[in-house]
Amino acid sequence: MRLTLKHELLALGLVLTLGASWPALAENAKPPPEKKFETPVGIALSIKQIGPVTQTTDLQIICVLKHDPAGDQYIEAMQDFNDKQGGLLSALRERGEFVGELGETLLYTPPPHSITPKRVLLIGIGDAKELSLDRLRLTGRIAVREAVRLGVKHVSFAPTLRDQGSSVIDVGEGDAAVVEQLLLAFDTEKRLQQQGLAPRIQLASWVIEAGPKYFDGVVTHVGETLQTVGKTLEQREKKPYVNAAPAPAK
Repeated sequence: MRLTLKHELLALGLVLTLGASWPALAENAKPPPEKKFETPVGIALSIKQIGPVTQTTDLQIICVLKHDPAGDQYIEAMQDFNDKQGGLLSALRERGEFVGELGETLLYTPPPHSITPKRVLLIGIGDAKELSLDRLRLTGRIAVREAVRLGVKHVSFAPTLRDQGSSVIDVGEGDAAVVEQLLLAFDTEKRLQQQGLAPRIQLASWVIEAGPKYFDGVVTHVGETLQTVGKTLEQREKKPYVNAAPAPAK
């Protein structure tokens, strides 16, 4: 009886010790590197060293190259993204239900207990051989307009081009092209709202996800692009979109 009581007390002591140390371990866990920027359009922008599987966000946006009948490439983050969702992405592509044509979009809710984003938006970027900065600029405009339309507050964006086997465009330059156009398009959305031509905007923050190898380059290019965006916005026409006396409907 004494031996049993002794063992129980030892076990209780171990549990209490582990319980006391757990908060300390949680506090010592470092968050992933993240560089935050102020933007001229009021949206919070940051570059974060994280992948689309573990990022907590209302909407996760992924760029997808056009389906290759010979076989699509899934590397690192893209492989993890597909695997964690039970092969959902590869199934959609191989069945021809999401081809990835330029500008094609598909919105879905991830399978339960798979990845952390609440919803996922796939944006097609077309054939890998035709990939260009202009296509990424278009993607930026599509991404922010869809985010505004969906009424989400927090968005994360992962181009994932390297993770699909494409090395045509520098990662930092590509992300900067996306940022440039999403900010310019967001400015338009804000002015439409201010003039009573669009509903209230919920979008408050935008995270660009970058791998460890590309993080610094993305930060540099995006920082430079923000200066250019500011100058472009200063030169924009400030007059309302609608004339003071629009023509009456017939």
